[in-house]
Amino acid sequence: MDLYLIRHGIAEEHQPDIKDEERQLTAEGRQKTEKVAQKLIKLGFHFDLILTSPLVRAYQTAEILIATGLSSQLEVSEHLSPEGDIQRWLQEWLEPRNYPHQTQLALVGHEPNLSHWAEILLWREAKDRLILKKAGMIGIKLPDDGSCLGRSQMFWLTPPKYLL
Repeated sequence: MDLYLIRHGIAEEHQPDIKDEERQLTAEGRQKTEKVAQKLIKLGFHFDLILTSPLVRAYQTAEILIATGLSSQLEVSEHLSPEGDIQRWLQEWLEPRNYPHQTQLALVGHEPNLSHWAEILLWREAKDRLILKKAGMIGIKLPDDGSCLGRSQMFWLTPPKYLL
């Protein structure tokens, strides 16, 4: 399985009158995310399913990916919220579903979670070495069998500036 970790686009700044989970993409965030999505289409990307954090900015990012044609399937996962945990996601979501080996799965979420998840899949521990920029993407190949922790391979790490 190929797993793509995608950080949400540029969102409104933290403000006392707006709850964090309600912060939306800015106009610039929408525009850059749309350009990144269009470039991913031109590069031949397609996701069988997009899972997104329930927070507004991540959901809006996932909607842009859907509207661009990167996938037709979208689901919300609490595991992708800032409080999410990769171990619980693997146990409750990924492992029981028995996806075909060629599945292309995209997760839209937040930092530092996504970078930490990538590091755990690659090195079995979060090392704070990877940084995922807003609207950036990490691609990870999960092994066909056994645990994917510390046994996965990164094949893509792109900040959005290289896709604009």
